Amino acid sequence: MAELEGAVADSAAGLRGSLVSGSADDFSDIDALWVVPDDCFAQALDMAGEALSAVRPVSSLRIDPSHARSDRRRLLFVRFAGLPVFWRLDLDVRARSVSEDNRYDDDNPSARSDGGWSQPASAIENATAAIKAGVRRQDDTAEGLLSRGFARLGEHLGPISDLPNAITNLADQCAATDPTLAARAVELHEIVDALVTAGQLPRELHR
Repeated sequence: MAELEGAVADSAAGLRGSLVSGSADDFSDIDALWVVPDDCFAQALDMAGEALSAVRPVSSLRIDPSHARSDRRRLLFVRFAGLPVFWRLDLDVRARSVSEDNRYDDDNPSARSDGGWSQPASAIENATAAIKAGVRRQDDTAEGLLSRGFARLGEHLGPISDLPNAITNLADQCAATDPTLAARAVELHEIVDALVTAGQLPRELHR
């Protein structure tokens, strides 16, 4: 948060979500809000990657397509090298004039852009989140994540008889479609195997 505030004068960055409420666990991601002066919004977007790299090398930075062309809001998905796969930073960048509007541009089609958005990279995030949901016994959430992940690859998810297998199958298909995701797929296999062995990730969804 300090690096972000130092990158843009008169800006304010802070954590939110489970890390603030005290409900975070080992699988929680990092949610943050960065409010910048309106006339510095473009500057903040340009400097975000460099500022975050001062904390730890950034392995990937993606822009949520739902606000990719918004004039005063962006949602950045940031992964730092060497951190657990679940510890993604979801950084909401807002101009100060809309800092209190949690739905700004949500329903504005002109704010959306799918340009540069990788469907396999998005789908493997679904596989990652499905692990988290499975461990937390959030069955409907896990099923929905996997269904949307397969749909992003043009596939249909049938009934889930083996949750870990469905997760790793999705990861494998993502890697097959985009070979740059191969290492990530291997990592998810290792995580799933370890969680199943530890009894944390169930084989079956319970209705």
